[in-house]
Amino acid sequence: MPIRTEINGRVAEIVIDHPPVNALDSTGWNSLPALITAAGKNEEVRCVLIRAEGRGFCGGVDIKEMQAHPERITLLNRGNYLTFKAIRDCEVPVVVAVHGFVVGGGIGICGASDTIIASDDAYFSLPEVDRGAMGGASHLSRMLPLHKVRAAFFTGGKIPAAEAYRLGAVETLTTRDKLIEEARAFCEIVASKSRKALVIAKEALNGLEPRDVDRGYRWEQGFTLEMYMHEDSQAARDAFVETGKTAKY
Repeated sequence: MPIRTEINGRVAEIVIDHPPVNALDSTGWNSLPALITAAGKNEEVRCVLIRAEGRGFCGGVDIKEMQAHPERITLLNRGNYLTFKAIRDCEVPVVVAVHGFVVGGGIGICGASDTIIASDDAYFSLPEVDRGAMGGASHLSRMLPLHKVRAAFFTGGKIPAAEAYRLGAVETLTTRDKLIEEARAFCEIVASKSRKALVIAKEALNGLEPRDVDRGYRWEQGFTLEMYMHEDSQAARDAFVETGKTAKY
C-alpha cells in the first residue's frame, strides 16, 4: 500500500511509502483526505504525524500519469485540494516529519500542517514552472516570507531545511537517523494535552489566520488548469518524463 495508517498510543501516523520517489497519482491523492479525517476524528488520537519512507518525503504528483492522461488534471486537483484542506481542518494538530526532497504536493502537506520537523538533508522545492503546472505557493506562503516564496517559485529552486529553520518554518532540525525519534517525541508532548483543549486550540488558531489558505490554493488551481491547456505544459511533462530535464523554449 502506498499509504498506511498506524496508531501508536495517542498518535496516529500516516506513512507515505510509494517508491521510488513517493509521487502520488490522482488515486493516491484522493485517498489521503479520508485517512487524515478519520485519524483526527478518532477519540483516542490527540496528534497526527505524517511521515514517509524511502529516498525523500514526497515527490508531489505523478507526472507520468499527467503526461499520459492530462484529462485527469481536475481529478488530481481535487485530490490535492481535499488533502491539504483535510490537514488544516483536522480536529487535532498535524505534525509533518520530512527528509530528502519535499516537492510540489509535499509542500502542500507541510504548508497545511501545524508543525514541521525536518532532517538536515531535506529541502523544499516548487518546480511547477518547469513541469508545466502551477500551484503550491499558497501553502509555501504559510511557511516562508513572500519574496523567498516568489524567488523559489520563479526559479524552481531548492530551499534547504536549514534555511527554512532559520526563517521559522521548521520547528526542529535534526539528523536523518533521528528524524522519526524527534518527531515522535514532539508528538508525544502534544498528545499529552487535553484532546478537548487541542481541538479548540486548532479551531481558534485557524480562525486567527489573516488569509484563507484553502481559497488561495483554489485560486491557484484555476491557473493550474489554464497552464495544462497550453502546449508548453505538455512539452514540459514530456521533457521531464523522457529526459528528466527541464524543457527548452
